[in-house]
Amino acid sequence: MADRARTVTSPARFGLTDDRAEAALRAAGWWGDDGPVKDAEPMLVALSRSPDPDLALRGIDRMRESGTWSELTAALREDVQLRGNLIAVLGASTALADFLVANPDSWRTLSTGAKLDLISVVADLTGPDAVKALRAAYRAQLLLIAADDLGHLVEPALAAPPYDDVAARLTELAEEALRAALVVAQNEIGPNNARLAVIAMGKCGGRELNYVSDVDVVFVGEDDLDVATRLASRMMTVAGSACFEVDAALRPEGKVGALVRTLEGHTAYYRRWARTWEFQALLKARPVAGDAELGEAYLDVVRPMVWTAADRDGFVADVQQMRRRVEDHVPAELLERELKLGRGGLRDVEFAVQLLQLVHGRSDESLRLGSTTTALAALGAGGYVGRADAAGLGESYRFLRTLEHRLQLQKLRRTHLFPDENNLVDLRWLARAAGVRPDRGRAEEQVLLSEFRRHANRVRRLHEKLFYRPLLESVAKVPTEALRLTASEAAARLGALGYASPEGALNHISALTSGVSRRAAIQGALLPVLLDLLAHTPDPDGGLLSYRKMSEALATTPWYLRLLRDEGAVVERLAQLLGTSKLVPEMVARAPEVLRLLADTNELAGRDPAEVAQSLRTAVGRHRDLHGAVAAARSLRRHELARVACADLLGLMETPAVCGALSSVWVAVLQSALAAAEREKAVELGGWPKAKIAIIGMGRLGGFELGYSSDADVMFVCEAVEGATDDEAVKFASAVVESMRRALGSPSQDPPLEVDVGLRPQGRQGPLVRTLNSYIAYYRQWSEVWEWQALLRAAFVAGDADVGARFINAINEFRYPRKGLDSTSVREIRRIKARVDTERLPRGADPTTHTKLGRGGLADIEWTVQLLQLQHAHEVPALRTPSTLEGLAAAEEAKLITPPDAEELRTAWLLATSVRNAATLVRGKQTDQVPTSGRELLAVARALGYPGDADPGEFLDSYRRTTRRARAVVERVFYD
Repeated sequence: MADRARTVTSPARFGLTDDRAEAALRAAGWWGDDGPVKDAEPMLVALSRSPDPDLALRGIDRMRESGTWSELTAALREDVQLRGNLIAVLGASTALADFLVANPDSWRTLSTGAKLDLISVVADLTGPDAVKALRAAYRAQLLLIAADDLGHLVEPALAAPPYDDVAARLTELAEEALRAALVVAQNEIGPNNARLAVIAMGKCGGRELNYVSDVDVVFVGEDDLDVATRLASRMMTVAGSACFEVDAALRPEGKVGALVRTLEGHTAYYRRWARTWEFQALLKARPVAGDAELGEAYLDVVRPMVWTAADRDGFVADVQQMRRRVEDHVPAELLERELKLGRGGLRDVEFAVQLLQLVHGRSDESLRLGSTTTALAALGAGGYVGRADAAGLGESYRFLRTLEHRLQLQKLRRTHLFPDENNLVDLRWLARAAGVRPDRGRAEEQVLLSEFRRHANRVRRLHEKLFYRPLLESVAKVPTEALRLTASEAAARLGALGYASPEGALNHISALTSGVSRRAAIQGALLPVLLDLLAHTPDPDGGLLSYRKMSEALATTPWYLRLLRDEGAVVERLAQLLGTSKLVPEMVARAPEVLRLLADTNELAGRDPAEVAQSLRTAVGRHRDLHGAVAAARSLRRHELARVACADLLGLMETPAVCGALSSVWVAVLQSALAAAEREKAVELGGWPKAKIAIIGMGRLGGFELGYSSDADVMFVCEAVEGATDDEAVKFASAVVESMRRALGSPSQDPPLEVDVGLRPQGRQGPLVRTLNSYIAYYRQWSEVWEWQALLRAAFVAGDADVGARFINAINEFRYPRKGLDSTSVREIRRIKARVDTERLPRGADPTTHTKLGRGGLADIEWTVQLLQLQHAHEVPALRTPSTLEGLAAAEEAKLITPPDAEELRTAWLLATSVRNAATLVRGKQTDQVPTSGRELLAVARALGYPGDADPGEFLDSYRRTTRRARAVVERVFYD
């Protein structure tokens, strides 16, 4: 007896845990003393797969008691479709189970799929009879849809219908129910002359209804408006009693407005009074019942308004604010569980898609779709949303809608609330109803919870990315008519925007948008915004040409256009750069990674120069050969120059920081190149370097005050290693230096890397490299006062730190003379400065606007500070600095110059430096001359922060005034 008990199968094997399960199975004839009876296994397996096996079995038991059981049980054994559909429905929906029990023959349609014509059902009926018949017919059709939707869960051989098909079938059923309810209303009211069109809104208009939804409608009437209103009111009552709630609150003036309005009344309201959200709601408007001609006339009126709504002031902000208000009304404890209105819920997707449609659909008719999923696919296909984003958002939306469908099916009630994470019973039921199965040791409820959070997080992330995309604001600001211009109209608009050559601009636009590629589609979406942004820059035509060149150069860079589309700040900043500078577009095209930094101010402007330099040295150090090392150094320097230039032009970096960053990267290049050259030459000599080498920065490099395209003024110092002579050391070091300079100075498309050694003893006639003792001997015996002055900006920058430090310490006796300068030396410096003023200024240059050699320019200020250093650094240690600004501050602190005079010099030096940098970026080549007219002057002024509507002549006057005051200080301090 014990052996027999062990072989008997328990109902629990099939997921049946109810104490009454075995009795119900026996009553059904599916269970015997030894377990499942012959041919009953398929039903039991089907029960085990249903969302709730116990619930499904209770439904079977109730149907057994309601009649036709022998026929039904036989059919379940033979008909896979019936078995799958019926048992899935019984395990998923108590409401539909009630319907099946109350209508004993209704199960037959689950096998045949026979559909009822709802209008025929009520064709001659009125009153309660019509409502009763319509309710039964509607519920029978709903049962068919649910059975087809769920059957594959129980019988895997059955096809799983896509969510979109289920939503479309539910919508078609709702439309038919509305038409049937209108027939009932017509039957009750009798013959009349009223014309009434029923316009579906919301999910019904978008063909994406749930199992349980309010059906939003708007009514349009003509002729006898009173009768039309009675028809509309009765239709709502019949449909509401039999099928679903019919909501007309989206009509003009909402619930306080007239239920039915004429076409003229609708037109007047929408033109004068409608708010932004009402146009958003009209996006899905679609005639579904009543007078078809009147319905189409209504669409003809409202469609143009919908697709120009984004022209309204503050449109994008209004829609965004509306979404925030909706979210704010969700109780905080339910915010993460609300499938519809909560964070990462369905409304996040719908609002984002609708906003993108309304903004971009003004010019692209392919986006004028009612369904969220089809509109999202069109946005992806058109390039308005990234492929991965569109696919991911679509997947998550369908997943959440499926969960919503399953929750509503359970009792045919409106609900959007995901079960609490502690409610394992409800979570398990929902997981099975949604087709979620155990995975890798996790139960289905755990998998469901994980998937729900994953999809909700993705929806929220993409919602915030798309819905709050800054580019939308920019696109919306472009008038609709500017998006749909003929060639001649476009040329006229471009001319009005300030393009000097509209025809040339059209050629660029045509080249960028021609064809049917995704790239062309994205360009078509970007260009209206870009054209408008460029129009507010100093050189719109040059900016558009640069944009075309950059786009062509980056045509194979997959993320380029995606970045511009998805990051509004990038487009705005890029337009400013393109329309201001000729140099930046060239640099960015060869260092496109910098474009990514435009989206992040801190990344663009806040990087620590020391970290950048260390990164460059590390990357270059991976290359063992000099050629590879220099190539890597060039690449990293190119990136850094482009980054700093962008931050500079956008006003995100102060002038000293710009100079420091440019100097730091130059120093890192010298350090890396010297190390690589030393390794290479040492290998040639059997691994034995004959000298230790130090690079001494001079001039602007020594002072960390480099500008764009500046050469690196340096001197090379060497010292013999143990076992080598000075001659061997100099020979080895010279070979290293020559190799390094040659590699750095080789032609390339990047800004040149010229290493200038013109400040070495004996100038270009002297040896390239000297030993430390040779330098000291020269300076003690042969040096002149101007060479002492040059040494004021000497600083160790690369190579052997010990040699460098000893060199710097040794030259202090010359650049900081112990008793200062005698009068003869002071006169000599002044004489040399006078020669520089008269002989070095380029022929034809304006001395009032030459940043370097002009009156009150960089040379004036630097020579003044350097004279004070030569005279007083022996007694004022703070003056012993290669930095002009630090030297000036030390002189002020030591009362060698009054605070007002120091401020005048400081202001002029910063201004001249920033103008020199800006002019180089604007012109695309190194220049010391301030532009005095035209677009270049405007561009320099704009780069220095002058507003677009300011007269650039004001900047020029300010520059001359500032340098004139500085020159007056120089006259007093330097020449006095």
